[in-house]
Amino acid sequence: MAKRIKSQGDEKAGKEWREGELIETFKLNRIITHSTPLMKEWLDVQPPELNIYEQYNFDKNLTRAQTQIAGWNEEDLKMKFISPILELGHLMDDGLAIGYFDKIISATVGGIKLIVKSDFMLAKGILDVIKTPYFHFQEYKPYKNPSGDSMAQLLEAFLIAQEKNKNGKPIYGVDIMGVNWRFVVMEGKDYCISNIFNSIDSADLLTIIAVLRKFKYILETNLFEV
Repeated sequence: MAKRIKSQGDEKAGKEWREGELIETFKLNRIITHSTPLMKEWLDVQPPELNIYEQYNFDKNLTRAQTQIAGWNEEDLKMKFISPILELGHLMDDGLAIGYFDKIISATVGGIKLIVKSDFMLAKGILDVIKTPYFHFQEYKPYKNPSGDSMAQLLEAFLIAQEKNKNGKPIYGVDIMGVNWRFVVMEGKDYCISNIFNSIDSADLLTIIAVLRKFKYILETNLFEV
């Protein structure tokens, strides 16, 4: 789960923000219909065609999660389930962007210093130097000593990405709470949260993979800048 990194002399840095506080402080608008043109475009997918190797890994990871997830901590969830799903979703390293795990990002937004550790980020970068973040996820495991507000952490990462990118383009991500995945898009001050997908349901997990793959298309056609 993302952690705050405290900074001397800055009372806001390291603050455990709640979603409502971010809405009030940064004048955000939470769109409650679960559906905007960007979200509709992203979720407009068909079940993916998996090859033999992918189908084997899909079945193995789904069965493991269905039988074991209740006993996992955050690192178990990330390494045993989320990482393989990101691989099946084509969100690991390629020629356009690099996948970064547990990277600290920061920016001053509206005079307030925000610092957050992103659980996973897809970004344009050079080795370990992050240049342009495109996609974030924050994961949070409710079965084992939950703490923090994962949606607030994701929104912090979005605000930091907007400040770093300075291109006016939307930021995409996923908020994960145990088995529940919610896709999130922020454009300007507006952010939209999808309905919940149950990652240990076979049909929902196939949709999750399809949506992750769709993001790669969005990245290639709408977001990436040379």
